[in-house]
Amino acid sequence: QVQLVESGGGLVQAGGSLRLSCAASGRTSPYHMGWFRQAPGKEREFVAALSWGGAISYYTDTVKGRFTISRDNAKNTVYLQMDSLKPEDTAVYYCTARSRSYVFHQDRTAVDGYDYWGQGTQVTVSS
Repeated sequence: QVQLVESGGGLVQAGGSLRLSCAASGRTSPYHMGWFRQAPGKEREFVAALSWGGAISYYTDTVKGRFTISRDNAKNTVYLQMDSLKPEDTAVYYCTARSRSYVFHQDRTAVDGYDYWGQGTQVTVSS
């Protein structure tokens, strides 16, 4: 098992940047990693995913070209660099993990496709 703790959220103006971090209690190398977000009154939605070795990434269309997911398995940490932020990016952001025994492309955008979740970190983008 792995425990995930997010940090780096906060309040930023539109057009600004934030870098979220997700620290794992154990090794991250056995896991594909992902980020989801949930805005008030909305369902949790997929943001980005990264394969266990870091070679393959995938993004939802609304963040492509603005967000970058990365990982440092030596530090057991996953990052989400968020640039050109928009008010509609406002949400609680969650770090997730799933075993690398799963094929990366399968269910990578589904909430049910992930086994472990952090507690979330709030990101607020003002206009």
